Amino acid sequence: MAAMSEMPDWERDAKDWTWVLDQPCPECGYAAATVAPTEVAGAIRANAAAWGPPLAGANATRRPAPTIWSPTEYAAHVRDVHRVFGVRVGLMLAQDDPVFENWDQDATALEERYDRQRPAQVAAELVEAAEQVARQYDGVRGEAWQRGGTRSNGSGFTIASLARYHLHDVVHHLWDVSER
Repeated sequence: MAAMSEMPDWERDAKDWTWVLDQPCPECGYAAATVAPTEVAGAIRANAAAWGPPLAGANATRRPAPTIWSPTEYAAHVRDVHRVFGVRVGLMLAQDDPVFENWDQDATALEERYDRQRPAQVAAELVEAAEQVARQYDGVRGEAWQRGGTRSNGSGFTIASLARYHLHDVVHHLWDVSER
């Protein structure tokens, strides 16, 4: 893996994935329009549980190719996705139209050394982070699903659309691991 001061040895993802809110993902098959916001918490919990086998496998820390993350690296990212979205949901519930801080997921992967994390610890932390954010979604009621917030790039969300967007991220990464 690249030294922390170097560019990562994987391809940076600079895509704006918000299009998955309007059309199914051709890779993982996720279709946001088919998911009710009230179903997201349960789906996040189920997704977290599904990471157990890939993280218990003999190849949990092995990259299938030099530029493709190992299951542990993907799982560490998913854990952090849950944490970031938990902060964002909390802001949307507490403030009117907050602007979210930018999150550089590639910098986080390097700083946190995803490539050196232990699969069992990542698995436990992923389940814990998923449960925390799932509880937040469980607590959203009625019109609160329409509370807004804006990502640093200007993409606007409601809690409902953020929940669906969040779910795509974790579903897609489990698909990434399953497809390898």
